[in-house]
Amino acid sequence: MSRTPRISVVCGGTSAEREVSIGSGIATAKAFSALYEVERIELDGERLPVGLDAERCVVFSTLHGTFGEDGGFQSLLDTAGIEYAGCGRECSELTFDKVKTKATLAEAGVPVADQVVFSRDAIPNVESVFERLGPAVVLKPVCQGSSIGLGFANSVTELESLLARLEFEEWMLEPLIVGKEISIGVLEGEALEIVEIRPESGQFDYASKYTKGMTEYIAPAPFSESLEASIKLLAMRAYEACGCRDYTRVDFMLDEQSNPFVLEVNTLPGMKATSLLPMSAGAAGINFEELLKRLVAPAFLRFQSKYSIC
Repeated sequence: MSRTPRISVVCGGTSAEREVSIGSGIATAKAFSALYEVERIELDGERLPVGLDAERCVVFSTLHGTFGEDGGFQSLLDTAGIEYAGCGRECSELTFDKVKTKATLAEAGVPVADQVVFSRDAIPNVESVFERLGPAVVLKPVCQGSSIGLGFANSVTELESLLARLEFEEWMLEPLIVGKEISIGVLEGEALEIVEIRPESGQFDYASKYTKGMTEYIAPAPFSESLEASIKLLAMRAYEACGCRDYTRVDFMLDEQSNPFVLEVNTLPGMKATSLLPMSAGAAGINFEELLKRLVAPAFLRFQSKYSIC
């Protein structure tokens, strides 16, 4: 006989994405409570919550950013023998680093944009950056999420201004791809539906993500069957190449010729009912509660394989 574990929704943490994480944690805990026994745990440090029992619970993490998404939390759970939903330590560590992720994707034949990688103490020559990447560039921290630290520059002066106030240590510059930004969920290796993102400002930065009314979302995106199939195949290939499990979200840019480039593989995406992964699932006919059931189901199976009662 198998038993259903309690779900421990862990949120908060110490990263710059703490408030986003808490919002995801509140939304998922509320939805899970209609289905299972649930506790919501708000972390304020880089450690396992006190009282987690490997024989009674499965963890559903909404810890965004450092520690939550970089493999640190997953490593502690693995060591403690606690089952959890979502990607494991190695995949999380890989995908949190945009440079390593792009190298892995390129090796698997998944298209990614060119880049210039540098540290805060070794800033590149700005003229050479524009010569290599083109007339407009995007600045990103190598290891952050939620568009934290994101910047755009269309001139030497604008780029110099951005480079003069770098907060994090490792950075990358990419060409600004003019076209459409899209996102798609992948559930146990199968692509869901494509969400087209249309920010009023033209740039899907932190404000556009988290300020109500600043971005329009179209789901499913109005693409041709062939383009849709191509994007879904690339999303599934990215999931496989990065060693993902259970679920993830893959973000793309399409240039003006509709050529897709993967921006990011997000192993712990935002989980409010109106977040991109639930939007992608909703367009596939999967409501929020059903999505959460499917997200946690593989972890339940792993738990039950360890603690089945004969």
